[in-house]
Amino acid sequence: MALPDCGDAIDPSTFEQILEMDDDEEREFSKSIVFGFFEQASNTFEEMQTKLNEKKMKDLSSLGHFLKGSSATLGLTKVRDGCEKIQHYGARKNDAGDDALEDDSTFLAKIKDLLPIVRRDYEDAEKRLRAFYGDSNP
Repeated sequence: MALPDCGDAIDPSTFEQILEMDDDEEREFSKSIVFGFFEQASNTFEEMQTKLNEKKMKDLSSLGHFLKGSSATLGLTKVRDGCEKIQHYGARKNDAGDDALEDDSTFLAKIKDLLPIVRRDYEDAEKRLRAFYGDSNP
């Protein structure tokens, strides 16, 4: 079972490292990691939306950091990059991670604009990975 062309949604070399841990053709080990990530990501996106509504900057930064790491492990590059921005904005930093002078409302607006994009990037990667594992249920 070869990894299909995933465009820029998934880094093939990173994901291949996960696949190398499988012992069988069924890919049970990697599948459990990936599907566990789906549940984790879904819950984290919901929590991010809640924290955005509550204007909890520090929590948004922490959640962005958390999901950045998980998505990086699987090679979900667009999700990783978007979550890194959420992490920075929640910490009142610019895209590069440097301190910025804008007020909280500016950073919250940036996160509000970015969150649906990151979610769509995640949904695209999820769709591709589910197809790879022969599971079409979102």
